[in-house]
Amino acid sequence: MQRDTLVFDLIQKELERQRHGIELIASENFTSLQVMQAMGNVMTNKYAEGYPGRRYYAGCEIVDQTEQLAIDRLKQIFEIDYANVQPHSGAQANAAVSLAVLQPGDHTLGLDLSMGGHLTHGSAVNYSGKLYQPHFYGVTREEGLVDYDMLEAKAREVKPKLIYCGASAYSRDWDYARIRKVADEVGALVMADIAHPAGLIAKKLLNSPFDHCHFVTSTTHKTLRGPRGGVIMMKKDFENPWGLKDVKGNIRMMSNLLDMAVFPGIQGGPLQHVIAAKAVAFGEILSDDFLVYQQQVQKNAQAMAAAFVEKEYHIISGGTDNHLMLIDLRNKNISGKKAEQVLVQADITANKNMVPYDDKSAFVTSGIRFGVAAITTRGFKEDQMQFVVNAIDQVLMNADNPNIISSVKKQVNEFMEQFTLYPELG
Repeated sequence: MQRDTLVFDLIQKELERQRHGIELIASENFTSLQVMQAMGNVMTNKYAEGYPGRRYYAGCEIVDQTEQLAIDRLKQIFEIDYANVQPHSGAQANAAVSLAVLQPGDHTLGLDLSMGGHLTHGSAVNYSGKLYQPHFYGVTREEGLVDYDMLEAKAREVKPKLIYCGASAYSRDWDYARIRKVADEVGALVMADIAHPAGLIAKKLLNSPFDHCHFVTSTTHKTLRGPRGGVIMMKKDFENPWGLKDVKGNIRMMSNLLDMAVFPGIQGGPLQHVIAAKAVAFGEILSDDFLVYQQQVQKNAQAMAAAFVEKEYHIISGGTDNHLMLIDLRNKNISGKKAEQVLVQADITANKNMVPYDDKSAFVTSGIRFGVAAITTRGFKEDQMQFVVNAIDQVLMNADNPNIISSVKKQVNEFMEQFTLYPELG
């Protein structure tokens, strides 16, 4: 078989792009080499509908062991009793929870997408806003913090069946206990989507949702630094609140409902090669080195936020507790879209993002989101945050000057030479 040089040449170009640029997209990270090696393996050939010990196909003895290892390691990381490692993404994990506990038309309550929420928490363009009746809470206009008073009032008003907490562009920790208290009052279940802060939660650097939220979902590729994928977790299994029974008259536990929601509910055969890579990543998370990494993530984020504030950038909520920050650029007279475009020209990647009470569309936006998980993996420390912020500021304040942007790009490329990335790949 002839080697597809066109595709492999493009892969090499992507490697060079990652090596030479500053990666600040909060949803991205760099896996270890062994995680990537585990993704590109013969387990991609194996079809394995079902779960370990309960497959619809023969020949699953080995992949059963790999998947069980991933499950056991994830349980150990978060000190929990239930984990499903099959979701292809965080969105799939969220969809499975919704399928397990909601009926079409049920009311839900989540953080508004324009306030830092996520598509799968009720956005009108997503299944979660089409199949169910979504309602939203937001953040305070003055401080940019989750408005728990609004959440409580809205929950009492609409009596949601499921409350979503968690965000895609919120830099502060969450009061899970307060959310659970109001959920119990109105008879709702709570799902925490920890896709962004999961790595920090794993090492107890942020509040844990597990004692307060019925369900916890996450991606595995952000601060967990694993392959692209999703997981569903519970602290403890519990009887479903509706007393649903199987054909034998036995009440189905919530773990059964969640497993069935993933398969056969929304997915077919799991990606066993990705599950193998998840198992490797979870093993890395259990190490002491991963704690040191997450501590550095927090230090870098706080140093970056301080550097932006010094240059009079408006950070929503005034700072950060996790790995990211959302910046309102309106006082800098540049849109999020324009900022993203000119930063890319300097080999700095970030993404435009709506800010609370934005007066621009989601395609333009007034804000931009920065995250430090990826550059921390590259070896950045607090001292390097000043260079990064200076480079960003120079580009944004000279957005129409290609000569200055070109000069910054050269500085960025030279700066990144000290941070190796996958030297084993040549």
